[in-house]
Amino acid sequence: MCSRAAFRSRGSVPDSEPVTRRLLADGVAMVRLLGPQDRLLRVVERAHPDVQVLVRGNEITLTGDEDPVARAAELVEELLQMTRNGVDLDAAGVASSARMLRTDGSPRPSEVMGEAILSSRGKVIRPKTAGQKAYVDAIEENTIVFGIGPAGTGKTYLAMAKAVQALQRKEVSRIILTRPAVEAG
Repeated sequence: MCSRAAFRSRGSVPDSEPVTRRLLADGVAMVRLLGPQDRLLRVVERAHPDVQVLVRGNEITLTGDEDPVARAAELVEELLQMTRNGVDLDAAGVASSARMLRTDGSPRPSEVMGEAILSSRGKVIRPKTAGQKAYVDAIEENTIVFGIGPAGTGKTYLAMAKAVQALQRKEVSRIILTRPAVEAG
């Protein structure tokens, strides 16, 4: 258990007695979960600054006030689930997972990032946000989907991945690429 002095040295004094929660990362390579040089662990610590995170072997110990520890444990459990499902975590994915868990009504990160659309040369293409997941689901369920949104959010990339997936599954016989007949802007 962590002492109150350790919390004071981090700049926060708990209102009540600190809570400790231990999670076991059985069957998971810790470098896949924590990242090289613990980079992903640092992202978790930044997302939950009121929680002290200690990793020893395959045991992750979270210490702090009850609510922040519960939220941090939920994030770590989601990351463990994604790692077990073969998702290669990165800093952006961990930060996105933390945001999804903070948003009420948002799907679980393991549900969003767990669905692989296509795999090529060892790289897996999958949705990374709840919006991308909704877009991929709409493509799956509907014949025609209009994707409208800011540039660089993955609309064309995911649409092409779904098209190639349909071609590989022999759901379509060819892919026809078109461009707008009028100039944008």
